[in-house]
Amino acid sequence: MFLSFTPGRRLLIAACLLIAVAISGCSPAYVMRAAYEEGKILWRREPIEEALKKPDLDPKTRDQFKLVLAVREYARDHLKFNVRGSYSSYSFVDRQNLSYVLMAAPKTELKPHMWWFLVIGDVPYKGYFSQDDALAEAKKFEKNGYDTYIRTSPAFSTLGWFDDPLLAHLLRYDKVTLADIIFHELFHNTLYVGSAGEFNESLANFVGAQAAIQFFRDRWGEGSPEHLRAIEEWEEQIEFSRYLGDVAASVEELYAKNIPDAEKLRLREQVFARAQKNWVEQIADRPNHHYRSFAKVQLNNAVLMHYMLYFKDLDLFETVYQLNGKNLARSIASIKDSVKRRGDPYGDVKMLARNLEEKLLQAGNRGTESPNRVNVPGGS
Repeated sequence: MFLSFTPGRRLLIAACLLIAVAISGCSPAYVMRAAYEEGKILWRREPIEEALKKPDLDPKTRDQFKLVLAVREYARDHLKFNVRGSYSSYSFVDRQNLSYVLMAAPKTELKPHMWWFLVIGDVPYKGYFSQDDALAEAKKFEKNGYDTYIRTSPAFSTLGWFDDPLLAHLLRYDKVTLADIIFHELFHNTLYVGSAGEFNESLANFVGAQAAIQFFRDRWGEGSPEHLRAIEEWEEQIEFSRYLGDVAASVEELYAKNIPDAEKLRLREQVFARAQKNWVEQIADRPNHHYRSFAKVQLNNAVLMHYMLYFKDLDLFETVYQLNGKNLARSIASIKDSVKRRGDPYGDVKMLARNLEEKLLQAGNRGTESPNRVNVPGGS
């Protein structure tokens, strides 16, 4: 298809190119493709409010659009997210998969390969708009002795550089999942720590899940089907996070042994097989568990790092939430204030949790309130 560029569209593409060059340490071809694809998404934006005026809009899409607008307003007004104009428009993507995300890790280290970008720092993945490009890059890593994993991505955030639109293919998700995704992506506009991929994504997962619970409780009532489903999805997330942490600890213990790499590779297959077998047994009575696919995926270090990227130490964020009286907006604000822009954000949040617990204990000792002691993960 030939695309004619109006002055406005040429300006938009130029802006995309400038952003891509500014944040990327990648090849010119990669930058040009990323700018072109982002440009297509942005210039196809249509305000959701305008779409809602169309008389022929199907009822399901109308409900989903209204939900997205309600979610962004809730994120802005109740949770104090930096929403700006994000998700006030929607855009059509002319392919089934938006992008392909590559992760790589050495075969005997549970440590992701990092790609460097100028503004956002080191990132444990790299996105491609072409599956062939992602596969070609993966093969290069595999020749150098790395495990690799490629997944598709339904959405991404430009971290506030642009007003991200709702991508039309997200409308296939149910209400709870859609709300969770929107809260997750909007939160990236609010807090993003450079070179801290696991922290950014895991915290956004926590916030997305808890925000969805609170949103559906406030919108449709305590005990509504949507509210209960949001609670169930969070309980499944944190259960999987805890299990994944145990699996990762077992793998790291193996890799730390003073034995030949060939032996480590042989033994890790036993660890992987046992981990998947035990997971099947743990969720045997829940065939619809959201993370049941963990038992079937071909595990390697890159796959494990993909899971760790989104599910690392969710208990820590839950602890801060509990210590803040289950007030999500206050929890987010305290985490945001505690995290330094450089260093170890997980360490910062652990310190925050210990300080919050100490304040509760001191208040209890003064008799002003009765503290409920919460065990801080990783703390003393």
